[in-house]
Amino acid sequence: MPESVDSPAPVSTTSGRSAHSSSAAVDTLRVGAVVTAARVRRRVQPRRPLDPLKGHEGRRVSSRDRDREFADFVRTHRAGLVTTARLLAAGDAHLAEDLVQNALVRVYLAWGRAKAGNVVAYARRTLVNCHADHHRRGFTRRERSAAAVPETVAPDPGTDALDAALVAALGDLPPRMRAAVVLRHVHDLSVDDTAHALGCTTGTVKSQTARGLDKLRAALAVPTLEGDPR
Repeated sequence: MPESVDSPAPVSTTSGRSAHSSSAAVDTLRVGAVVTAARVRRRVQPRRPLDPLKGHEGRRVSSRDRDREFADFVRTHRAGLVTTARLLAAGDAHLAEDLVQNALVRVYLAWGRAKAGNVVAYARRTLVNCHADHHRRGFTRRERSAAAVPETVAPDPGTDALDAALVAALGDLPPRMRAAVVLRHVHDLSVDDTAHALGCTTGTVKSQTARGLDKLRAALAVPTLEGDPR
């Protein structure tokens, strides 16, 4: 009789499925929180209705299709927005999460307008505006101490890879200068695109980034090339 050959033990995929299911559940909760907040805001501000959204043939797209498209966008691009927000917020993870949440609510409410162009660029500009609004309202001056440490924010992939020294140095820059540097030299946007995102002139972008880079070089002790006027 031929020798029996033991079949290889089946590889368990339970842990892999569990991790994937957990991640999908978190994504679903995040999208649901944004959509709920957007609908509440729409009720509070009835004069700001949802943008009409039309398909390629000019026909109106249902709210279900809108929600599905928006959910796909959030799953794909939220981590990148959080990383940008972490840089804008000088490493403050809690503030970064708040900024992204507010930005996504605004993007959802203006989904038709956002989809008419580059949705990622629209979301990034909205995020920058949320960051500017945060400082204009003086939230940082109204911080209060708490008896207990607030709950930890669950990190998105890639946010822990930020250079701590660079984040600290960015924190010493004024908010608008910091945003200009992040958009120009982290996201590699053109001067024109950065000016569009910040709502300022190209001359302002050039001066803000030049001064910002000077401050970063000094803070990080980065030597300038010989002959470099900066």
